[in-house]
Amino acid sequence: MDSILENLFSDRYSISQDIIDLSRKKEEELSDIFKQIEVVRDFNQLKVLSAMQKEGISDRHFAGSSGYGYDDIGRDAIDRVYASAFGAEDSLVRSQIVSGTHCLTVALFGLLRPGDELLAVTGKPYDTLDTVIGIRPGNGSLAEFGVNYSQVDLLPDGIPDYERIYDAVNEKTKVVLIQRSKGYCYRPAMSLENIAKVVDAVRSKRKDVIIFTDNCYGEFVDIKEPTQMGVDIMAGSLIKNPGGGLALSGGYIAGRKDLVDMCGERMTAPGIGKHVGASQGACRSILQGFYFAPHIVAESLKGAVFTAAMFESLGVECNPSSREKRSDIVQALKLGSPENLSLFCKAMQAAAPVDSYVVPEAWDMPGYDDKVIMAAGAFVQGSSIELSADGPMTPPYIAYMQGGLTYINVKLAAMTAACEYLRKN
Repeated sequence: MDSILENLFSDRYSISQDIIDLSRKKEEELSDIFKQIEVVRDFNQLKVLSAMQKEGISDRHFAGSSGYGYDDIGRDAIDRVYASAFGAEDSLVRSQIVSGTHCLTVALFGLLRPGDELLAVTGKPYDTLDTVIGIRPGNGSLAEFGVNYSQVDLLPDGIPDYERIYDAVNEKTKVVLIQRSKGYCYRPAMSLENIAKVVDAVRSKRKDVIIFTDNCYGEFVDIKEPTQMGVDIMAGSLIKNPGGGLALSGGYIAGRKDLVDMCGERMTAPGIGKHVGASQGACRSILQGFYFAPHIVAESLKGAVFTAAMFESLGVECNPSSREKRSDIVQALKLGSPENLSLFCKAMQAAAPVDSYVVPEAWDMPGYDDKVIMAAGAFVQGSSIELSADGPMTPPYIAYMQGGLTYINVKLAAMTAACEYLRKN
């Protein structure tokens, strides 16, 4: 069977024999890492299955609602399933949330009031939050509503500075923000162990501060979630990990019930909260995507590990390395030149099931300071649980790869990119 696949790689995709041989060697070396990923996958799969069985999910939950969406049993069951699987008191899962940035915005505006301080303790958050917070000018930012902002940068090794976090928490600090994933920052993702240490540092200074985690790209990578490590509330996008590639849009907020209710009243209106919001037929794809999510995340993780191993063999620095423990699905590769970053993204695009014929070019994307090149041949627009790669066209020209609904597709993309890299370099 291996020879059949190798012939296909060679004949259909023009993968060179040296790259085929290298891929075979790397898969043998990574077998123990793959096994660890599969153990986490199986644990999380049973966790999700148990949550759905506990709620008695049946086809009546797939019907959906219209208008106000009062008493939408499918929507409300999804909230309970997410809360149960994530070890939270309550959750708010809505298809009307348009992106991860929107979801985080709903949460931040729901939790913060004029005069409060938002303290980011994992350095500056992801670029698209700059105008939300008011780091860069933006109409309707938190800053315009009188919310102050401060941050504690990570230590040089990418670990939180627990002493400075303790010192930074003050009487005005209302929300402490932890960004789990690296974003466009060449650092480790936040492990659950480090998140727990941040919680301890904050709680030792003030017990009433709300600790909020941006959990995008982190769901189902480990056997627990931040809400099970002492975090009060977390949020993420359904077109990333928890949507399993099937959710067409949406986001979730999960944690303490009182805080989820505050976010619900921001999403709709005070006094209405999470009691409205028609599901409009989205319940089936959201639930089925959540069911598939542990398996899909595992496929993505295997693809990221394989890609790192291949490019490390070609002399490329990768973060995380192929053998490091992972806390998100993002793989960063320091490619060193705009040509290498471009060829990597083009190879990812060429291996996609959708728009494989498209050639990505760097452009001025809204919300970013520099030109960004992005490869994304996805069934759902912007879905980064599907194979995608992007990066800002600035030194040291780092590609950030994430997603992959099937391991074999990511493997093909990595082998194609490795071939192009060798030809170029």
